[in-house]
Amino acid sequence: MRSESGPQTTRTTLTRAPLLLVLPAGLALLAGAAGCRVERPERSGGAVQRYSIEEFLGTTSLLPDFSFSPDGGKVLVSSDRTGVYNAFALPVAGGEGIQLTRSGDDTIQVRSYFPRDERFLYLSDRGGNELSHLYVREIDGSVRDLTPGDNLKADFKGWAADDRSFFITTNERDARYFDLYEVAVDGYARRLLYKDTQGYEVASVSPDKKRLALRRVRTTTDTDTYLVNLGSGGQTLLTRHLGEAVNEPGDFSPDGNQLYVITDQGNEFRYLVRHDLGTGKSVLIARPEWDIEFARLSKRGRYLVVGINEDARTQVRVYETATMTRVALPRLPDAEITSVAISADETKMAFFVNGSRSPNDLFVHDFSSSEARQLTHNLNPRIDPARLAEARVVRFRSYDSVEIPGILYVPQPVGRGARAPAIVSVHGGPGGQSRVGYSALTQYLVNHGYVVYAINNRGSSGYGKTFFKMDDRKHGKDDLGDCVASKEMLVATGRVDPARIAIMGGSYGGYMVLAALAFRPGEFAAGVDIFGVANWVRTLKSIPPYWESFRLALYKEIGDPVSDEAYLKEISPLFHADRIKQPLLVLQGANDPRVLKVESDEIVDAARKNGAPVEYVVFDDEGHGFKKKENQQRGYKAILDFLDTHLKQPPR
Repeated sequence: MRSESGPQTTRTTLTRAPLLLVLPAGLALLAGAAGCRVERPERSGGAVQRYSIEEFLGTTSLLPDFSFSPDGGKVLVSSDRTGVYNAFALPVAGGEGIQLTRSGDDTIQVRSYFPRDERFLYLSDRGGNELSHLYVREIDGSVRDLTPGDNLKADFKGWAADDRSFFITTNERDARYFDLYEVAVDGYARRLLYKDTQGYEVASVSPDKKRLALRRVRTTTDTDTYLVNLGSGGQTLLTRHLGEAVNEPGDFSPDGNQLYVITDQGNEFRYLVRHDLGTGKSVLIARPEWDIEFARLSKRGRYLVVGINEDARTQVRVYETATMTRVALPRLPDAEITSVAISADETKMAFFVNGSRSPNDLFVHDFSSSEARQLTHNLNPRIDPARLAEARVVRFRSYDSVEIPGILYVPQPVGRGARAPAIVSVHGGPGGQSRVGYSALTQYLVNHGYVVYAINNRGSSGYGKTFFKMDDRKHGKDDLGDCVASKEMLVATGRVDPARIAIMGGSYGGYMVLAALAFRPGEFAAGVDIFGVANWVRTLKSIPPYWESFRLALYKEIGDPVSDEAYLKEISPLFHADRIKQPLLVLQGANDPRVLKVESDEIVDAARKNGAPVEYVVFDDEGHGFKKKENQQRGYKAILDFLDTHLKQPPR
């Protein structure tokens, strides 16, 4: 089996350890601390071109899962062209995509074409509740739920080497644990391969179906790889080590005798090794100066695709596996390759290209050529990318001299001597990362005159395990201090009015917004909280049962809701809402299973009783993140209107 692979493809995308509260991606700058200098953007002639939210959302978005058709002539994608994500087939030769599903409500997240015909698998939940079922769309257009039932969650885990079956996980037996099944291509009969009772996570099945690789999470910085003999049921710890180390299992070699593992044993950053399962020895495959985030083999093992998280950008390398010779990839200026899929015959590669001024576009590259064909042009043609802001990585020295990275977006043009309002944007997590790449919300706000700094405060991933651990048991304190300290860097650019800096964030970033207003009152002129945690005790007690494999790791990093209740109340904004004075906007999905709606209800009520100006927007058909364009339009417009009301004062 190839993890996260199509039947005819190997698909890779940037992944990281499970996070509690993740806001869909990102924002991303390099300057010194007090005396930071930011290169001025190129000035374009004439008046500033303002684009409406309707124009920004006239851009098409693609989800990162895609798959080649059996004949290699099409690529299956999830596109929100219709306003809701649906399945589309894009011809490799070019031309209009073919819509294959017609959901008007729930997201269709494609997984894979079948190996020998154009049936395909996709995931879908209900209203953002994250209880995804796995469906098959038949050739005649009919749809079958392969994982029927209530209150269960399922996933696709790849294809068997002989293409006669595929693997799925489902927690239908016990909501806490995911069992592994093999499902026949013909008739969909299934058999149980592995029953989990301890909270392990399925990584990959060997091509001969004799071995299973599992991931065991102990803490957010300590994971292990286990091997299961599917014949005897025997289990072996493959990555025995002292202290804490990440060990993330990947693919088996085509002969099943070796397993690729991403690890940081004895190193600050993650690197790639290959374990020989016969001798027990490991061989170093790649150790760049940044984290390796993913490594996947093509179907027959000819190519190894490696993704490196290089300073908040994805660098993809493709190797000839046998010799580890780098394969030349097409040159794409001002953009980066992210997700990758290689066709079953290993002649073609499909990939997304993304830049801060352009959303994901799909390209196809033939390995026999140096050229790549662009299949989509997803930016709304009414938007001139030259009028959008270019992301710049900027670092500054925080309150205790720790160097903090982030991503700065500056409106263009900016009048000489003018100072603009600014937003410190905080990513989800804890442990997420703001990344260079297109964000409609960020570009919308920058286009309307706001400087945006997407901070990677201490505790963010991508900068080594020491930095990643710096906020453990210090949430809402040390990491919040970085957000406050970033104001000095923003003011030092000469572009920002110090009296008009707001803080905005989603998920864990929403918690940071509430923490800023409650624990550092007066530091920010306003706050925008997008489904953020207000009460850690409740949130940690109410995490979904299917997070069992990660529950204790969260308790160790953040706090145990029973034994650490007093501490968690100390860092929970709800219990300190009497200190919230600044204007607050709260956005919340009614079906959110991670941050329950009651979290936002209670902080809104408490802040209003305290006399703070509060606006509250609830989305009845969304969960933890807003997928529908009509809801994005409503939410993003509410954010801009709120910020304009409270920050758009005449320049000082």
